Amino acid sequence: MKRSYLLTTVFLFLSLPAIAQAPRTAEDYNNRGLEHQGKGEIDAAIEDFTAAIARTRQPLLLASIYYNRANARMNKNDWDGAIADYGKGIELTPDDPDGYHNRGLAWMNKGDYDRAIADFSKAIEISPRASAAYNNRGNARKAKGDVAGAIADYDKAIEFSPKFAEAFYNRGVAFQTKEDYDAAIRDYTSAVELNANFTDAFINRGQARQSKRDYDGAISDYDSALKLKPDDAGTYFARASARQAKNDLNGAFADYTKTVELDPGSAQTYANRAVVEALQGKMAAANQDFEKAFQLDPGLKSQFRQFIEKRPGLKKP
Repeated sequence: MKRSYLLTTVFLFLSLPAIAQAPRTAEDYNNRGLEHQGKGEIDAAIEDFTAAIARTRQPLLLASIYYNRANARMNKNDWDGAIADYGKGIELTPDDPDGYHNRGLAWMNKGDYDRAIADFSKAIEISPRASAAYNNRGNARKAKGDVAGAIADYDKAIEFSPKFAEAFYNRGVAFQTKEDYDAAIRDYTSAVELNANFTDAFINRGQARQSKRDYDGAISDYDSALKLKPDDAGTYFARASARQAKNDLNGAFADYTKTVELDPGSAQTYANRAVVEALQGKMAAANQDFEKAFQLDPGLKSQFRQFIEKRPGLKKP
């Protein structure tokens, strides 16, 4: 149940006065495009940025407009279009680290981690203290399985930005991948101290604590996460498993039930609730939940066969 890492996006915008009449110049169209983008009107923004591009050959202005259109295309998950536009901007402003950084994000979203790493590295070459580029290069390296390289990059991101909550979180995920739970807990703690609303950091710290059999600490973290995001089925499931591990069967049953309400297609939740019900002596309810679980995922039968066969009153799968 480890959560995916977070991306830090630093976009380059051209700041110009808002226009009050119909656009005529490249600056006018660019401005209106930014206004559309700010309102979430992405197609209209792209249309205006395209009109702006056709109306200027001024290199710096043109580069900014290409970057703005690339950002809009990122909003539409048009990674290829964004990559092409960042490339145009880079051709015009080859010493701008943001162009490389943002194109790296687009490559990451396409799953091309090698190209992403190359672009983040170029951004760092131009701007050696670019903490966002270090953070995202770490994400790309972690995605490739280079956990040591990722941690080294997160170290740099934190060195240059000591209040970078996401870098602490991402390094925590890397340490958790290595099963270095103490280091992971330290980093998640730093993340939530810097950002008290960092839901995923609370969840992952709970998971790390649960791995260390600190069930009370894990439950406390899941409680904090649920205060921030009260309808997250995964967090209820995690808290249920921690409560089950400390033999709080009533608490576990309540959390599995809430998980089912929020995610009625979760076969694992039905099966886990069935185990709790069986331990409580509620065999009829347990049989019903096992039946539902195996309907949703027949592969679970082998996982729970031994438990079922050892308990009279449970139907054999």
